[in-house]
Amino acid sequence: MPNDLAGRRILITGASGALGQVVSGYLLEMGAEVAGTARRWKSPPQKIVTIAADLSLEADCLRVVAEAQSKLGGLNALVHLVGGFAGGSAVQATDMAVWDQMMEINVGSAFRLFRHALPVLQASGAGRLIAVGSRMGIESPAGFGAYSASKAALLSLVKTISAEGKSAGFTANAVLPGVIDTPDNRAAMPQADVSKWVQPAAIASLIGWLLSDAAGDVTGALIPVYGRS
Repeated sequence: MPNDLAGRRILITGASGALGQVVSGYLLEMGAEVAGTARRWKSPPQKIVTIAADLSLEADCLRVVAEAQSKLGGLNALVHLVGGFAGGSAVQATDMAVWDQMMEINVGSAFRLFRHALPVLQASGAGRLIAVGSRMGIESPAGFGAYSASKAALLSLVKTISAEGKSAGFTANAVLPGVIDTPDNRAAMPQADVSKWVQPAAIASLIGWLLSDAAGDVTGALIPVYGRS
């Protein structure tokens, strides 16, 4: 319902992407104040604080947290959407550069940002951390070893953060989508049955609930959102 997230000051990474725009818009509708990061902003959306940042850089991760906290007047939630995809080769045919890329984008950037955000979120008294992972983080199909391993590492990190934050009333959870219905995915898989894909709005509403007071007892959860696949 509207205003369920009133008082929530939320930092969203990857906010300029197809999923990020839907999530940001939904959280604003729910009454939250939102800051979003992207490497670059072509046409910044209204009503959110936009921050240009490269999360592969330690200094940018530190700056993002400080800037969001300053411009929002506080920070009590982080929604991490940044991620990348590569695959199609068996493990023995996967180049180390692909492995390194997946580990950096999908878990390195998260670890770097979480380190700086956690003290702020935990100090808020009822902080929330949500990471969007992937179904492949718990199901590892052939040909996607590097990607699946990087997403599994992200989920393990979220579980650890949850265990470390329980005493402070802090929650950490992950959402595990199947294939998301985005323009990029439609272009990459033109023959796919998109009716089986996950709609960004479904992910946004789940994230909104996890950020709300109603989800205060939910932590350490890895929640599947597979659509009809």
